[in-house]
Formats: sequence, C-alpha cells, structure tokens
Amino acid sequence: MVFMFITAFVLAEICSALPLSGSIYIWAAESAGPKYARFFGFLVAWWSTTAWMTFTAGNCQATANYIVSQLAVWGVDFPGGIGNDNVKWRAFVWAVSEAMLFMSILINYLPPKWYKGVFRFSLFIIMLDFFLCLIWLPIAVHNTYGFRSAKDVFTLRYNGTGAPAGWNWILSFLFTAGTLTGFDASGHVAEETKHANVVAARGIISSAIATGVLGFITTILFLFCIPDLDTFFALDAPQPFVQLYALALGKGPSIFMTIIAAIGLIMNTSVAVVASSRLVFAVARDGVFPLSGWIGRVDADGQPKNAVTVIFVFAATLLLSILPSQVAFTSLTSAGAVPTIAAYGLIALLRLKLTPHSFNTSRFYLGRWARPMYISTVLFNGLIFAVMISPFFFPVTAGTFNFACVIFGAVTIFAVLTWYFTPPNKWLRQEQVEQAMRTAEGHPDVMETSIVPERTG
Repeated sequence: MVFMFITAFVLAEICSALPLSGSIYIWAAESAGPKYARFFGFLVAWWSTTAWMTFTAGNCQATANYIVSQLAVWGVDFPGGIGNDNVKWRAFVWAVSEAMLFMSILINYLPPKWYKGVFRFSLFIIMLDFFLCLIWLPIAVHNTYGFRSAKDVFTLRYNGTGAPAGWNWILSFLFTAGTLTGFDASGHVAEETKHANVVAARGIISSAIATGVLGFITTILFLFCIPDLDTFFALDAPQPFVQLYALALGKGPSIFMTIIAAIGLIMNTSVAVVASSRLVFAVARDGVFPLSGWIGRVDADGQPKNAVTVIFVFAATLLLSILPSQVAFTSLTSAGAVPTIAAYGLIALLRLKLTPHSFNTSRFYLGRWARPMYISTVLFNGLIFAVMISPFFFPVTAGTFNFACVIFGAVTIFAVLTWYFTPPNKWLRQEQVEQAMRTAEGHPDVMETSIVPERTG
C-alpha cells in the first residue's frame, strides 16, 4: 500500500506538469526525453488502452457474477448445473455481462451536466457498501458462526496454489495490488478539469490513498469475517462473497447486499469508461488507430462519444470469449492490470535514468525525494508485474496457464510494429515533443491551456 502511494506521488509530479487527455502515454513520452519520446509514447499508448478497455469487460463480468451467484444461494436448479463447464451457464453469464456493459455505457451518453451527479451517486453507493460491510456484516457474523481469531487472521498460512511457500506468499499481492491500479484516471480527464495542474494531480494522490486505506480496512475485516477455510472453500458460487453474505446475514438480506454491490460495480465501470474514453480519444486524435478521424471526433458538447462506442464494441466482443471457454475470457481479462503496472514502473524508470531533473516547476515536484521514490516505484511495480504474469497454480497445465504474459507480449510487439511503420510526421513529431517539454519546464500556470499534438497528413 505504501509503495503504491509512492507510485501515485511519482505520477502526480508529471501530471501536474503535463495535465492532458490520454496523459499517461504523454507522461511516458516526455519522461523519455526527446530522443526516445516517440517510441515510449507508442508503447504506453497501446499498453494503457488495452488495460482500460479490458478492465471494462472484466468489471462487467464481475458484476454479473454477483447477480448470478444468487442462484447458488437459493439453490436454483439451473439446467446443466451452475459451473463453467456448462455451456448453458456460460451463455447465461455472458448475457448478464453484456447487459451490465450496456447499462454502464449508456450512462456515458448522458449530457455532461449530469456527470457530477453520476460521480456523486457512485461515491454514495461505494461508501454505503463499505459502511454496511464495516458495521452490519461484523454484527451478523458475531451473531452466527463467529469471528476468526487474530492468530488465524495474521499468522495462518494456506497454500492452495501448489507454489513453493515463498512464492505462494508473494502471490498474495495479486489480490491486493490489483485494486490499487487505475488511480491515473483523473489525469485522463485533465483537459476537462479546471486548474488541472493541481486538481488532476491531487486526484491521483487522493484516489490512491483513499483506495489503499479503505481497501486495507476491508481486507482485514473480511479476514476476520470469513468462516473456517473448509466452509469458505466449499462455497461454489461464481462470487463466493454473495454466499458469505447469505451465511452471515441470511438469504433475504444477501439480495440487498448483492444489489448494492452490483450497482456500485456498474457505476464504477461507467466512471472507468469516462476516463478510458478520453484516453482512446487522445490516441485516436493523434492518428494512431485505424478510423482515427472518426474515433477522435467529439460531439456538440465536446464529448468523445465515438470513443465510448469503440470501448463498447471492444468490450462486447471480448465478452463473447466467455461462450467457448471461461478460461479464455479469464486469460484475456487477467492481462488487464499488467500493462498499467508496467506503465507505472516504466515512467518511474524513465524519470530516474533519462529525465531526472526535468519538470521541476511541477506543483508536486518531489525534489530530494525524487530518486528514492523513483527507485521504489520501479522495484515495487516490477515485483507486482512479475506476480501478475506468474502462473497462479502449480504445476502448470493448459487449463491453469496464465496467458497474461502472452497477451502483454503480443500487445508490446504490436506497439513496436506500429511505432516502426508509422511515419514520424504522423504522430508525436519531434517538434511537438520539444514544445511539450518546454511548456512543462515553464511556469506551471501555462498548463491551464492544453498541449494537443496536432494531426497531420
């Protein structure tokens, strides 16, 4: 958690100097300096767009899992059984997932004046869910099967992965670190933010801290509230926490908690699409994607609705992979966080090695703390990257192979190829990189107007 806070400060430093839509690939480009800017800009542009659009599909299936798990709670006799080996069940989960995607995307077609209300409602639902888990769930656990002991929570080890003991412990980062990504989102909407050189950068830090602190509390809470391991691992619903609610609160109240969780995830997905659509729009605006002219167009209200449509089509297509194989979909979505973590570490590495003294007019300039914070960010995100591409179960078989490394490698190869074959005058031209660097090195107030790479050709 602490290391992700450090990562947030590293990103906030450069966000304050370069608050732009699609900011993370611009940050990478400028962190690399003029000589290597274009290459690393291409690399992170493809990494980040892949991550954000994949996250949308994964989040929709996570929402569906909450809903369909109620069938297991109530013992509904589903044709063929509740399990991923049943094609009828996979088709049902797919249909619900697509419905969740449609609802999340629909919110992004609302008029911009409604966005503030959407964000506030999202925050309300998330905090309601948090406080219900913090207050209602422990009371119910105390009145039913009872809490786990502190000794169990803090010292009990369980190896369900088959990995060596040391790596089994390292794999525990998989659960927690995945929740501490995406806090760069406020940077992606910087061009629509007043005083973005302060507000957007502060948003990166505050979102990382809020997620980290509340996530830590929630993790400890659930460790105390889960039943004994035999009972917990016998829960066979796609989302076992729904059955946990039923065990502690009762079947009826578990429906209420499922509704709250599902609404929260829908709102979370819609807000993520707001950020990711700005990223896709920015990359398309610079002429990288096929059909960039259409994707990079905004409507009368200045909103990138075409980019939202692209995300919808991509996520809906990705969800289709549930039908032939749940393993295929899980493999695709498991790669979602990998490019984001890689981008965080890469930006810190570039700042450390290539531009350690740049952007010193940033409102969040790290000063004498910069070098140790860059090193910490590189090492920690490198560890998390290794965890995310590692096999999750041993011995490795075709059914347990983690395809995240393959997918990440394929995206990286594609990024390198597009960098090689795209003429330098088509995207991130040298003079644009140098202009952005000069502006970032100037007075911070100059960033109140955005630096938009021009489209040429």
